[in-house]
Amino acid sequence: MEIIHIVLGKANPERMNGVNKVVHQLATKQTEFGEKVSVWGITKDLENNYGDRNYDTQLFLKKANPFSISKILKDSILNKKNKVVFHLHGGWIPVFYTLSKLLHKNNIAFVYTPHGAYNTIAMQRSSWRKKVYFLLFEKTLLKNSNKIHCIGKSEVSGLKRIFKNNKSILLPYGYENNTLVLIEKSNNPEIVFGFIGRLDIYTKGIDTLLEAFQKFQKKVPNSKLWIIGDSPEKVVLEQQLKGKVFAKNVILFGSKFGEEKNDLLKKIDVFVHPSRNEGLPLSVIEAASFGKPCIVTDTTNIGHLIAKNQAGRTIYAQSSHLLENAMSDLFSSWKNPCDFIEMQYNAIKMVRENYNWEQLISRFNIELYH
Repeated sequence: MEIIHIVLGKANPERMNGVNKVVHQLATKQTEFGEKVSVWGITKDLENNYGDRNYDTQLFLKKANPFSISKILKDSILNKKNKVVFHLHGGWIPVFYTLSKLLHKNNIAFVYTPHGAYNTIAMQRSSWRKKVYFLLFEKTLLKNSNKIHCIGKSEVSGLKRIFKNNKSILLPYGYENNTLVLIEKSNNPEIVFGFIGRLDIYTKGIDTLLEAFQKFQKKVPNSKLWIIGDSPEKVVLEQQLKGKVFAKNVILFGSKFGEEKNDLLKKIDVFVHPSRNEGLPLSVIEAASFGKPCIVTDTTNIGHLIAKNQAGRTIYAQSSHLLENAMSDLFSSWKNPCDFIEMQYNAIKMVRENYNWEQLISRFNIELYH
């Protein structure tokens, strides 16, 4: 049985879109483990600008009406009847409502992964619009799906509040780092904290991060904060930093990909991700796989593992005070290389034991696709 992932975009891992990164790695690993896999992308253009991959990719033009699908996509789906299970990725996507109706009408099985879209915090943003949209469209998509794949406990809780069901499955995705990672004493003259991700100031808690770093930097004047990522909100961040004394120690790198991003990540001492809302942040898992102790909020759905494995610190409220305390704790460890190196090994071990693709692919097959 073939598995076809459908996503907005081209599953290009060299983009800031986390869903596309996850779909690419999932399809890659499924193919490596012997599954027949394709990715179908609904995109603004049909240009092949996503690099080599081991699975088939088909692109379909996005229609001007966000609920419409092209005739080519419709015919392609119907031609796959009885041969495939479809897997839709991403929440609050109008075209997925239309696809779900087409699939359900023709008795074609599909799995739906919202990727954190139903977390309680996510639901609070534009809440009245989401309530209306949910009643008119999203609820139908959930009803039509064969399985609803949740990637974090907060999404399971959020989903239960709006849609009682017995077909939701809690299952993380995996991660594999093929880069050679050397654990050694930091070469930085002073500690460097880092954030990598989309610059959504509120959702990612970047406002809290800046407040916490401002407090920390008064204690450790030569400490650094590197923010790697981009969005239209980068201009807002630049304005917020303008004229601030601590801003001289904050660098906004913009988007970085591939080896350029990896080189910066290797030079960061502590990865910080104080998000208000997540499905499962790939950036945290990636940073931990490089041996970076992480400071996260519990809403990231990885905080329990960070705490359990002593791979950093977890804070349980959106608080610059708590975040600054966690930064100070890890600074104390950073000054003691033996303690810090142990924490780095713990981070790598955490990823290997909890995000092992071979184990997870087997669970995907059993719990989602059959």
